[in-house]
Amino acid sequence: MTYAEQNTASIGWNPSETDRILLAGTEADLPLIETALATLPERARGQVFIEVATSADVATLTAPGRFGISWLVRDRGQSLRRSVDAWLSEMLPVSGLEDHSVYAWIAHEGAARVLTSN
Repeated sequence: MTYAEQNTASIGWNPSETDRILLAGTEADLPLIETALATLPERARGQVFIEVATSADVATLTAPGRFGISWLVRDRGQSLRRSVDAWLSEMLPVSGLEDHSVYAWIAHEGAARVLTSN
């Protein structure tokens, strides 16, 4: 087992190629987030939120082209939880017509899993 497989196995990382993906954590989770992003195909789509202490902690992060990356700076009052909740409310609208889903790993909330709107 490679380092990437071992590192992502610790969170149960196993998205399908069609999943919309969410990765969210703090600067302490950055190595795991980078490894998870490296396992994704180029056509993967999703969002990454990383909360850091100051703007000096913002770094370059490599991700597939259809990913958004948001650096949230605590000393500016930006919050990981608020940002994740807002993004999920847009991606998982409650609708009687169709079910929406996101494959997510959010730091300190356990293993990666599918979140659904219904």
